[in-house]
Amino acid sequence: MSEAKHPEVDGWTPPSPLERKRILDDATSIAIVGASKNPARASNFVATYLLSSSTDYRVYLVNPRETEILGQPVYASLDDLPEVPDIVDVFRKSDDLPEVAADVIAVGAKVFWAQLGLWNGDAAKATADAGLEVVMDRCTKIEHARFAGGLHLAGFDTGVISSKRR
Repeated sequence: MSEAKHPEVDGWTPPSPLERKRILDDATSIAIVGASKNPARASNFVATYLLSSSTDYRVYLVNPRETEILGQPVYASLDDLPEVPDIVDVFRKSDDLPEVAADVIAVGAKVFWAQLGLWNGDAAKATADAGLEVVMDRCTKIEHARFAGGLHLAGFDTGVISSKRR
């Protein structure tokens, strides 16, 4: 889904590509809420990328049902993290976003980021009204790789222009 397909939210405008790049460039820590140990889940793929890419992010995984994912400790909640993350990257159902947004606001993070396919106007308004930067329906991995020139390394730009298989 693109932002154009979402209803407008009073008090919030989706950030432009340059604003998303600045958000990622300014961040030093990212918490992934809804991290999964299942390698087929998007949260696991994004965590793998962020942990193994050339980024300097401190990555924190949050899931109350896990204790370790990808060899990293997993925290039960944002309150349990050793620091306030710059970005909270959310992998939860769209209906859960207002509750997660309240937690993000309470912990004092700078950015509320809902992953690709996730959208909730109430969460966008609440976090924007609280002074956070808000990104919705965007993937941190795709955005980071795009801005860092690494989409080809991340498996998106194969260099094949034709739709025919080789």
